[in-house]
Amino acid sequence: MARLSQWVATAALVVSATAAAGPEATSHIEIQKQNNQSLYWGPYKPNLYFGVRPRTPQGLWTGLMWGNVDNYPEVQSNFRYTCEQGENIHGYGWDEYDARDGGIQSIHDDGNHIDITTSFVKIAGGEHGGSWAARIKGQVQDGAPADLKTMVYYYIAQEGDGKLVPQSTGDKLGIDGDIELKGDSKALGTYSITVTKGKGDHPEVQNQFSKIRTGDKTLLRSVQVADENLWQGKGLLYNQLQEAVKTLQDDIDIEDPPPAWQVYRLEHRPAVGNAHLVQKTFQGSFEFDVIFNSGSAGHTLGSDDVTKEIKKVSQSFSDRFKQVFELKAPFNGGKYDAFGKSMFSNLIGGVGYFSGAQLIDRSYADEYEELNEGFWEETARARARKAQQLEGPYELFTSVPSRPFFPRGFLWDEGFHLFPIADWDGDLVLEIINSWYNTMDEDGWIPREQILGAEARSKVPEEFQVQYPHYANPPTLFLVIEDFMKQLSNAKVSGNTKPSAGLRTAHLDNPEAGEEYIRKLYPLLRRQYDWFRKTQRGEIKAYDREASSSKEAYRWRGRTEELVLTSGLDDYPRARPPHPGELHVDLMAWVGLMTKSLMNIAGELGHTEDVAELKKNLAAIQQNLDDLHWSEKEGCYCDATIDEFEEHTLVCHKGYVSLFPFLLGLMNYDDPKMGKILDLIGDESHLFSPHGIRSLSKQDPYYETGENYWRSPVWMPINYLAVTKLHDVATHDGPFQNKARELYSQLRKNLVDTVYKSWVDTGFAWEQYNPETGAGQRTQHFTGWTSLVVKIMAMEDLPSSSTGKDEL
Repeated sequence: MARLSQWVATAALVVSATAAAGPEATSHIEIQKQNNQSLYWGPYKPNLYFGVRPRTPQGLWTGLMWGNVDNYPEVQSNFRYTCEQGENIHGYGWDEYDARDGGIQSIHDDGNHIDITTSFVKIAGGEHGGSWAARIKGQVQDGAPADLKTMVYYYIAQEGDGKLVPQSTGDKLGIDGDIELKGDSKALGTYSITVTKGKGDHPEVQNQFSKIRTGDKTLLRSVQVADENLWQGKGLLYNQLQEAVKTLQDDIDIEDPPPAWQVYRLEHRPAVGNAHLVQKTFQGSFEFDVIFNSGSAGHTLGSDDVTKEIKKVSQSFSDRFKQVFELKAPFNGGKYDAFGKSMFSNLIGGVGYFSGAQLIDRSYADEYEELNEGFWEETARARARKAQQLEGPYELFTSVPSRPFFPRGFLWDEGFHLFPIADWDGDLVLEIINSWYNTMDEDGWIPREQILGAEARSKVPEEFQVQYPHYANPPTLFLVIEDFMKQLSNAKVSGNTKPSAGLRTAHLDNPEAGEEYIRKLYPLLRRQYDWFRKTQRGEIKAYDREASSSKEAYRWRGRTEELVLTSGLDDYPRARPPHPGELHVDLMAWVGLMTKSLMNIAGELGHTEDVAELKKNLAAIQQNLDDLHWSEKEGCYCDATIDEFEEHTLVCHKGYVSLFPFLLGLMNYDDPKMGKILDLIGDESHLFSPHGIRSLSKQDPYYETGENYWRSPVWMPINYLAVTKLHDVATHDGPFQNKARELYSQLRKNLVDTVYKSWVDTGFAWEQYNPETGAGQRTQHFTGWTSLVVKIMAMEDLPSSSTGKDEL
């Protein structure tokens, strides 16, 4: 199994041009080597407010920490390092970001009365991903004291066999100037990292500590830490501060203590070590740079270079954003520009690199077959045996749903994440897809939630950490892969009609390389497809069900009485009680999507036998959707189960599940059932709301009950599928064209207005939105699939048509 680090370690290609330049070779392998260089460094620790690392498990990584030290209570209560929900921050994230060049992030830290700006730039060159720099700027907020005191820490950790050595030691009070460290490692070669003195005032107080605790010098504390503990930067800092405070305890007058900023200062002790803490104390606003220079890059960066690069990167991003996401009416006004940039930048700026072992239960216990009534109780007992073991290490390059709450890879989220990124940087998307399929086992299973390493596990409750190789997840990556295949087909026939964007479009600019990529990926897609159909198959013959096909029926494994986590729709109402004979319409639709996508890809690759087989499977799935899941009475698709008389019966909870055959393109434009589905979508007494399509009908007995996770709120991914499919119907001749046009226009506006207003009010994108008020709910800074709003703003405006008549 090829790992990203293996590619990087063997790549000896010198990339002397910027990321915008064209690739030096046209083969898939050569393009991939250049992509590895261009994408090697980044803010790939998205769980931190600002954390930079390379895409290798044994590299150097850094993280920013800060806090207010005007008084003792605030030293720990408002300390920032890992992204957290509930902290007194009015929005944070990337205002502009490009994975090839860098960008600018703003953090509005109301709790510490300061706005932090982190600018990050990359400069290509050499054999180890080039050099990079970060500018850390703090601006005191309006209304805050002008002499506001802030302690800033920059944490530098060298993993693995490398070493990192300070080059200047200063005196016992610290260093008056830049701090420079030099290092080398197998993954990075030789390098240096400089933390500049920067700009800003420093507090000065005349007391008994003034000679040993001044604020105008930079402190450096070097320590040696076990590799498995390096990720605990905040804990390491607190331990070092505690040691420093202990040395002063006997000299402190409790009745008249020195200022907090004088007490909470590291002991200045530069030395060889794998962890280095740089501390600066500022009074008022400040600015300094962190500059990483690769020894193989050939050019040494300084602060003047950083200033020029930040300006260049910002201008390049703005120009490209206008080109890629040409926002359409009524969202092409100035106020939506910053919103769109922020939403997209936080999505692509949330791409991270993760490595480590994960917990997998490969016991294949008999209970996991879920064959008996009461199976969910049996599987609970099997899970309680805790047969899981750590496997790995694995590596994953992926975007994340939410930096504070879900800083890890989620399989069904990822397909939605990649839709906007694919418009911006198609080759980045191909790298991410390749990384996901590198985690697939020999059977075709990909863990639905990738919790790699101790740091990732620290954010996940124990009951959700274990992955099971018989549990599936919606295969959304097929949506993105099929779309790339369509673009590639067009490029082969008529050439790539879009202007080249260098490495961002290299596999489309060189169609032979793109086809080589797909040919290598196709066997993995087929393996995953076969695994799905084998492990998630439902029963038809065993219950004498009447269906055109005796094979095409499916049910999610891994459900409980209340939840079907594997479906992605968690608490959406299903059959009660659970039954081994139940069938899930959303899963049938997902398998239909896989079949359709794989058939189209196989056709482009010339796999005629596969095409014939898949075409037959698709026809059977579409027919069985009607035979097993359509309710003429309810006018929608429904789950199915076995009743007390051992008969097939439908379980209809109108909502997202009812729409999946429509959402995934498995219905014909002139199908009479299409009209009923559109009626359900547009019915305000059921699903349609001023803020988007509700997840469950207002008339359902489970509406807004229990956890109310997928039982009323508006979710962007399903609404995005609805908007795109409504647009598809609205722009094709058929009896429901005008109805779809009206729904498309109104739904598009409702969704954008809702997300935009909540972003203005709170500073955040949210996991879901209240269907009655439009307020953002649950997880804040949910800049994963909620960022699909950018795609929606860029979709064409289709004014309602007064001509034509729908046949309902």
